[in-house]
Amino acid sequence: MINIGIIGGSGYTAGELIRILMFHPNATLDFVYSTTNAGKPLSVAHHDLMGDIEMNFTDTVNPNVNVVFLCLGHGKSKSFLENNQFASHTKIIDLGNDFRLTKDKDFDSKTFVYGLPELNKTVIKNAQFIANPGCFATAIQLALLPLAKNEMLTTDVHINATTGSTGAGVSPSETTHFSWRSNNMSHYKAFEHQHLGEINQSVNQLQADYTNELIFVPNRGDFARGIFATLYTTIEESLEDVVAKYEAFYKDQPFVTVTTTGINMKQVVQTNKCIISLMKKENRLLITSVIDNLTKGASGQAIQNMNLMFGLDETTGLHLKPSGF
Repeated sequence: MINIGIIGGSGYTAGELIRILMFHPNATLDFVYSTTNAGKPLSVAHHDLMGDIEMNFTDTVNPNVNVVFLCLGHGKSKSFLENNQFASHTKIIDLGNDFRLTKDKDFDSKTFVYGLPELNKTVIKNAQFIANPGCFATAIQLALLPLAKNEMLTTDVHINATTGSTGAGVSPSETTHFSWRSNNMSHYKAFEHQHLGEINQSVNQLQADYTNELIFVPNRGDFARGIFATLYTTIEESLEDVVAKYEAFYKDQPFVTVTTTGINMKQVVQTNKCIISLMKKENRLLITSVIDNLTKGASGQAIQNMNLMFGLDETTGLHLKPSGF
């Protein structure tokens, strides 16, 4: 059994990790760390766990676990690792953004691998430290990587993506308050969202000479979970050729499905799936990518990475079914 610790246990990503790991056949939870809820049942923060798990939050870290998931706020993982040492064998999966960029991957004798399995699976299998991708970044990269692999990106890519309120984290704010979010929509960080760095990095990993812009407008949606991303760019190849390249790229990737039909978020919410729809009008390719921001965009992908790191089938514990109604 893989002995697991979770740091920052009160947030949405930690709650999603616990929900999935409870039914993982090769995993057991050793501790869930939270200084604000230490000594209290997990169900105090994660009401959906009531009656399912008898475990309390703790403010004590077991440094000898097999793997630790860092579910801290962005920018807080480095300081936590500076103040808490783990055993030499402990694997670390960071769900924050501290180590995702190449310039930040080396820290305190640790080298973090960017954990997008569909891009870096071979390296992930041999890694000890993983920087889990961002949620927008996951949806957008999966939409673009087959084009980059085949050096088909030649012009700017226009991206419009909408995320649920859980993407903003568990701490209340003006734009997550129900009375503001309900029956409402807005954009934020247009053209400068922090996930652009890792998206560009991965695109250039496959197509080094791509220097055009990824023009990204992120939106806040009137729903809790999910990301619905639409992208368009100029592509001269036929739709049939494009579809064939996407299918070839993802043929060994169990969580990605390619289609030419219309898609919606309910097909993926509460799963580790990404569905990509391809449509073409004259020389303009429309790519739609849908994921659950908490699962494939965060905790599910982190468990997928854990499976790869421990030599398990990457789908272990992740056979999750969406609800279409």
